This record gives sequence, C-alpha cells and structure tokens, in this order.
Amino acid sequence: MTENDGLILITLFCLPLLSAILLMLIPSKERSLIIGLTGIASSLMFIVSIYVFLSYDFNSTAQYQGIFSLSWVSDIGFIAKDGIQLKVGIDGIAASMILLTGIVILAGTIVSWKIQYKIKDFFILLYILVAGVFGTFAMLDLFFWFLLYETAVLPMYLLIGVWGSTRKQYGAMKLMMMLVAGSILIFAAIFMIFAESQLGTFDMQALSSVQFDRNFQILVFPLIAIGCGTLGAMFPFHAWSPDGHASAPTAVSMLHAGVLMKLGAFGIIRLGFQLLPEGGQYWGPGLMTLGIVAALYGAISALKQTDLKLMTGFSSISHMGYVFLGLGTYSLIGISGAVLQMFAHGVMTALFFLLIGAMYDQSHNREIPNFSGLAAKMPIWSIFFVIAGLASLGLPGLSGFVAELHIFIGTFQSYPIIGGLAVLTAAITATYLLRMFSTMFFGEFNEKWNQLNDMNYLEKAGALILAASILFLGLWPSPWMNRIADSIQLGIPGVLM
Repeated sequence: MTENDGLILITLFCLPLLSAILLMLIPSKERSLIIGLTGIASSLMFIVSIYVFLSYDFNSTAQYQGIFSLSWVSDIGFIAKDGIQLKVGIDGIAASMILLTGIVILAGTIVSWKIQYKIKDFFILLYILVAGVFGTFAMLDLFFWFLLYETAVLPMYLLIGVWGSTRKQYGAMKLMMMLVAGSILIFAAIFMIFAESQLGTFDMQALSSVQFDRNFQILVFPLIAIGCGTLGAMFPFHAWSPDGHASAPTAVSMLHAGVLMKLGAFGIIRLGFQLLPEGGQYWGPGLMTLGIVAALYGAISALKQTDLKLMTGFSSISHMGYVFLGLGTYSLIGISGAVLQMFAHGVMTALFFLLIGAMYDQSHNREIPNFSGLAAKMPIWSIFFVIAGLASLGLPGLSGFVAELHIFIGTFQSYPIIGGLAVLTAAITATYLLRMFSTMFFGEFNEKWNQLNDMNYLEKAGALILAASILFLGLWPSPWMNRIADSIQLGIPGVLM
C-alpha cells in the first residue's frame, strides 16, 4: 500500500458518514431513494474494503502500510507537543477486519430494506456505527482511535431500543451501561500511556517504540484487556451480550456479533500487545483462563437454550472465548488463530442472525421445540443454516475449522490441559447444533407454520455473500494467513514462534 492508499482509508470511514448526512437530507417518504442510496453506499464500502485487503503487501517489512496523516490540533502546549492528528494506516490484522466489516454491512444493508418503521433513521444510525468501526480499525492516533471506538458503540442503544424486539429497552440499557463502563477503563489506560511515554503525542507508531517500565505494563494491560474485553464479551463481563443479541433487529445483531465484538479483541491487540507487550506476556495465562471459561460457559449455556437467538448469543460468547484463548498463548500460531476466528465467527454468526431474522419476521417465534420439518418447507433457508452451523462446529472445508485448528495447536503447545478443554467445548458445540438441526429441520412438519415461505430474494442475496465468505476462508485461507502472520511478527514484540 502507498500513501495514496491512506486517502482510501480516510474515504472508507468518511463514506458511511457522508451517506448518513445525505440520508438526513432525503424526505422520509422517499423510500425508494433511501434504498437506492444505501445500496450504492454499502456496495462502495464492500468494494473499497476488498481493495484495502488485496492491496496490503504482506511481503513488506513495514509494520503499517497506507499511512496518511492530517494535523487536527498542531500543538496543545505541555499536554501534547506534537498535537493530535488524524492518522490512518493498517496492518494485515486491520485489513482482515476491514474486509469483514465490508462484507457484513453489505449483507446487513440488503436485509434491512424490508424495515417499515423509520427506515431512514435506522440507516443513519447504522452508518454512523459503521463509520466508527472502519475508523477504529484504520486509526493510528490514540485520541481518534478512542473517539471512533465510542462512535461505533453509542448508536447501539437507539438501534436496539427503537427497532428491537422482546425486552428491547432492558437489553439496550444493559448493553450501554456495561460497554460505557468498559470504555472508562480504556480511557484511563490511554492517558496513562500518554503520560508515561513523555513524548507528548498520541501517535501509536511513536508510542510503540517506547520501552515502558515492566511494572507499568503489568498495571495498565488489565485496564485495556477488561475495557476492550467487555465489548468482546469476555467472561465475566459478558452479561450484556445475550440480551443485546436477543433484542436487536436483524442487521444490528449481524453487526453486533459479527463486527463489534471483534472490535474489542482488536483493541487488546492494538493497544495491549503492540504497545504493552510485556504486560501481554505476563497476563497471557489470565487471558487463556478467562477464554476457556467463556468457551465452556457459552457452549453449556447454549446447550440449555430453546430460543434460537439466545442460543446463538451464548454460542458467540463461546466462540469469542476461543479468541481470548488464542490471544493468551502469546504465540504466532495462537494469535493467528485468534484473528482468523474473529473473521470466521464474524461471517458465520452474521449469517446465523440473518437467517433467524428471516424466519422470525414471518413466524414471530424463535422457540426451537415449536418447529419441525422445516427442511421440506424452507429448503434454501435450511441449507444456509446448516452451512453456518457446520462452520460453527468446525467442519473441515469451512471457515471455523481453519481458525480453531490454529487456536487448538497454540493452546496445546502452551497448556495441554486447557487445550483438551477447548476440544471438549467443540464437542459440546456440535451437540447443541446437531440437536437443533434434528429438531427443527427433520421429522413431521408442524402444520401450525403452513404460512411460512422460503427466503425472499433480498435475504438470499445477503446470505449468499456471507456463505461464500465462509467457504472462501475455509477452502483457501492463505490470503488471510499471509497478512495476519506477517503483521504479528512485525507488530507484537517477543511473540513466541
């Protein structure tokens, strides 16, 4: 990537913001115009995210590529001598997450065109959220990184509270209170790093060259791990997640589980491992412990659920536990597996929530025991659901297998007992998914649901994009592996090979 590509990165997170502004100027009654604008905007985001991913040069020796900066405040006296700058740049990890966001927002936009209530306001908030996500992945200035991180989180309250279902007010408030509490810890950690460096800058590149005192790193790293980990549904700070998943509208569930939870794990890598590597090494066993507890807890809880969305919500906690497990190994193969899992789980769980939303819009019911024989009534919907489920349980040839294999190998190399528990978690995952398939898809059809129709063309289009991504990563993972492994070696000091 060149400096000109830095302008592309700025365009990437300005595009959803500009789209939100244009939507504000369109009368609410012009539904076709709103759909047309969001279709163009989401397609452009998808295309640019593919360009960013493919243009990343994994043979380069530079830690970040596509670096471009604009001075925002040139000097703040004794506070920040070098001021604050809008500085962007990516590594292979960020490039993978940008591609994930582009895929999920395109599918999420397509399935949201069926929204009837205040569709314009919905897309304004959704695109502001996406602007924050793209910006967080691309930003190399801590001040703007935190600003965009919060921009990605705050619209969730209204998106769930207004367009959600079931206990939407409770779910929205619980989510917001816990995520804001986590943000306070991140905010404190950022200013502690800024003050300790004595460089007078928020520039991540400059800060990554500072050798912070080991005791300082050990003290500050947990603030980042817990603060960002709360958004990643780290145990025991996960309680907001199942309620948020269950209450959110379809596209918000897709962005929430598919992308926003990954933003938390990304923050641990970017702010924790890359700025405070000794702290990451010291607390690695703690991350692994919380990761395996989350993986087992989420899988066992999913086993007991009868609501499809709650089952998928607890499944997401379990799969994010794998991410923290891989990060805790502090090894090349373990962290590579964690980032692969972030992408694999992102597209897989987005497909889950798209399909659950497609059925709930018709039946207004998500209880697994109430359905049977759906494979005959909704064959295309069932095929897509099986693809997502098999990816979730780690079937070879699908995205989940590649990611989990790396995590399991890294974990067995460090702590064989925890590795064995991780494999047990995979077995529990297979149990609740296969049981759900048996109950819902086979057997005698429940005549109560005669009015159900298979997926419409919008839902099929969104599902096809996500299913293709699952298959692509599962069958040809090297484009991701080349970029991710290269960035881990260049950007995380002391990582075990």
